[in-house]
Amino acid sequence: MTILIDTNVTLDILLNRQPWYTNAALIFGLTQQALIKSYISASSVTDIFYITQKEHGKKTAQETIKHLLQVFHPATVTDGNIFQALELEWDDFEDSLQFAVGKTILADFIVTRNTQDFVTSSISAVTPEQFIKNITEIEK
Repeated sequence: MTILIDTNVTLDILLNRQPWYTNAALIFGLTQQALIKSYISASSVTDIFYITQKEHGKKTAQETIKHLLQVFHPATVTDGNIFQALELEWDDFEDSLQFAVGKTILADFIVTRNTQDFVTSSISAVTPEQFIKNITEIEK
């Protein structure tokens, strides 16, 4: 199974954002299983660095990214992904870019708190809670 983790879920765990931290932490734990190949888009890495640096400083942001890349594979953002995202004309460009990257990596799921932003997506967008429930049911 291949999943793309949206920026908001990643920030929930890294910045201990409540009330979403617990489920985000479970996602991080589940992605350590060999059955799940987990990605974050390269564009998310820059967003995460920027937000973390703003709140906690550059050194913490650098360490955060190093740790993050031990957990998730970075998914390349190509010019083709950007043009595809522009053609989608979704309300949120970042979400359309996440979708385009997800298609490139053949993601089975995009794990996000903003599933409503992916209603026209051909990739299933699920909340962390939904993903945890799906994995639990598969493992039974």
